[in-house]
Amino acid sequence: MYAVIATGGKQYKVSTGEILRIEKIPGEIGDTVALDRVLMVAEGDDVTIGSPVVDNAVVNASIVEQAKAKKILVFKYKRRKRYRRKQGHRQPFTAIKIDNIVNG
Repeated sequence: MYAVIATGGKQYKVSTGEILRIEKIPGEIGDTVALDRVLMVAEGDDVTIGSPVVDNAVVNASIVEQAKAKKILVFKYKRRKRYRRKQGHRQPFTAIKIDNIVNG
């Protein structure tokens, strides 16, 4: 059984027991989260597609980690103009573990 969820402006294909990094959501480590923007649920050959979301479907997950990703380098440069700007960025994320998928 798997589902397609939408969170943080992105879509993810998830299944039970999977650990997933998503955009930061509020909560402490060990808290449970109900992701209700479920776009599709598939169980074997039985596929339910929402328009845009599946009614009464929810994916329950628990927060495993709240951290920041590795630093990336943002470098702007214009040749022959002595223009250089260097900036770093670390994107915050939340790691969640999918507990179960409920297709209501």
